[in-house]
Amino acid sequence: MAKVKTPRWGWALTGSGHFFKECLAMIGALEDVDLFVSRAAAEVVRMYRQELELPKSSRIFRDTAASAPPVGGFYYGVYHTLVVAPATSNTVAKCVFGISDSLVTNVFAQAGKCRVPTIVFACDTAPELETEAPKGMVNVFPRRIDLENTERLKAFESTEVVETLDALGAALMRRRNELAAHG
Repeated sequence: MAKVKTPRWGWALTGSGHFFKECLAMIGALEDVDLFVSRAAAEVVRMYRQELELPKSSRIFRDTAASAPPVGGFYYGVYHTLVVAPATSNTVAKCVFGISDSLVTNVFAQAGKCRVPTIVFACDTAPELETEAPKGMVNVFPRRIDLENTERLKAFESTEVVETLDALGAALMRRRNELAAHG
């Protein structure tokens, strides 16, 4: 593995298949990115038969320890940005209510405590959505609580919630421009 450059992008993958392949492509286009992979995301990678093609400097952290040791990098300025994409309704709900019981919810909490800007691509954003399942496109109907939690997350400090793949791409570009202007 190449020497780790800091600061870096942190990208957390949850167990959602909603634009999963497209998010993986966006990750592959970033320089200096570390991946935080939930146990559910590891399953989704296999279900969608995806290969991760990451830059050589990338590191992958898996959800294997109760205390989520990789979150320490947020305390020491290793990350300039955290992206949680795609974010399941479960992850969004835990983030909204301050539950940090997995690698992804821990990195979200620590990013917030360390004032690291965060972009969350929430999956449940409209009363009816079309999304890709392992065997093709399906319609889903997010519950009212899922939609309410997405709205609540929008009020969090240093957190930008995006609702579409295009909005995620635009948020990443804005953040790149901010970093370039201050770098």
